[in-house]
Amino acid sequence: MLPEDLKTLEQKGISPEAFNAQIKRFETGFPYLRILDSARVGCGIISLDDAGREKAVARWDEYLSHGGQVFKFVPASGAASRMFKALFEFLDAEANEPAEGSAMADFFKRLPDFAFYAELDAVCQTLYGKDIPALLDGGEYKKIVAALLGKEGMNYGSLPKGLLKFHLYADGARTPLEEHLVEGAQTATDSQGVVNLHFTVSPEHRTLFEAKIAEAVPALEKKLGVKYNISLSEQKKSTDTVAVNPDNTPFREDGKLLFRPGGHGALIENLNDIDSAVVFIKNIDNVVPDSQRGVTLEYKKVIAGYLIEVHDKIEEYMRKINAGDYTMGDVREMISFMHDTLNLRDDAMKNLEDVDLVLYIKNKLNRPIRVCGMVRNEGEPGGGPYIAYNPDGSTSPQILESTQIDPANSQYKEMVARATHFNPVDLVCFLKDVDGNKFDLPRYVDPDTGFISSKSRNGKELRALELPGLWNGAMSDWNTVFIEVPIGTFNPVKTVNDLLRPAHQG
Repeated sequence: MLPEDLKTLEQKGISPEAFNAQIKRFETGFPYLRILDSARVGCGIISLDDAGREKAVARWDEYLSHGGQVFKFVPASGAASRMFKALFEFLDAEANEPAEGSAMADFFKRLPDFAFYAELDAVCQTLYGKDIPALLDGGEYKKIVAALLGKEGMNYGSLPKGLLKFHLYADGARTPLEEHLVEGAQTATDSQGVVNLHFTVSPEHRTLFEAKIAEAVPALEKKLGVKYNISLSEQKKSTDTVAVNPDNTPFREDGKLLFRPGGHGALIENLNDIDSAVVFIKNIDNVVPDSQRGVTLEYKKVIAGYLIEVHDKIEEYMRKINAGDYTMGDVREMISFMHDTLNLRDDAMKNLEDVDLVLYIKNKLNRPIRVCGMVRNEGEPGGGPYIAYNPDGSTSPQILESTQIDPANSQYKEMVARATHFNPVDLVCFLKDVDGNKFDLPRYVDPDTGFISSKSRNGKELRALELPGLWNGAMSDWNTVFIEVPIGTFNPVKTVNDLLRPAHQG
């Protein structure tokens, strides 16, 4: 390590030991996880009936009315550039017209259905002296795309996804940020009428978010009868990871080490700074307009209420254990709760003496809790819910990415083939213990669950280290419950044409 490297590490708040551990991780790689089975309804995923849902919603309403703490946490640092991949490719292509039946053909055919159409039309008139219909008639398709993506126009190719116009209303268009403000008011207003929201943003976009919040909040507070408490944060520099060359030596630019953001798993540090018992987590792009939000609102309350019900039981058991006021009948009930509700099992429990068994139960119950809304997989890419082995030999529900599963293991292939559900669309978490003290969330991360990816920088190949994902390894040692929720709660916008789906058209 060079002397100037130590200065770089100090500036980032990364110790030399942590740096060396990152380099070693490139050399050793990450182990595949051991899997017991894929999670399905009846095997790790709970499907609530009407009575169960009504009970959960009532418990959530009760929690809020009695002064319960709640925050909404929204990862919003992602740029929108991937949304427009097809548009960028069209700009670079030789052909000046979209291929018939292509995504680009659909884009141009349905331009008036996008919430940003009116602004784009005005920008085209300013830039070219022609409106969109005239440009289309003249076959000047690329000018329209350039007006949308380019810095001289709307700059959508460089803006964060949270600040794009997604949905059209009679009084104007709304961005995902604004939709999260409205959704928060409808599900997470505390007993004082305050809606607490936190957005994680990238440094280069922070000013834009602050401006949009300042613009949107007064009108929404008046319309919805709430007060907003909104905070922003950025990924901490101390969670950046070093890049390496293909031979695992440190990658350098102008002689200096190159560090990259450590992926969304780094946000466990941001989440750890939130002072609230209950926190909702939901991606910035998974929002719908008012007219489509009914099922989302219902099931946000369902999973939140079920979380409180789970916490109620854990609090009851923890108070009995802490007071020494329990019977062996109580202990058996606790074990049944761990098996049937938390889907947590460990054969080693059978051989523990009574005192050690109670201590084991206490340690397992005294952890952060998350309830995850899981939708049936209808062909979307990504990971999903499994029952996996933990480092201590126990098994519990885990959300795995495909990179964590050994592709050469035939048994695992069968488990993946019979998997029925997708990554969570909503998480709601309980982050304090029964005495109201915050859990230190980084203590519950499994460092063996990150992954290594191949990237390039200015034409040079490099390897990048991704930290354990926010709802994968960063929450590995939590108590986890999976609840089935309808597909209508899952409406992400991965490409611009996703905004043409019925769920986003109001």
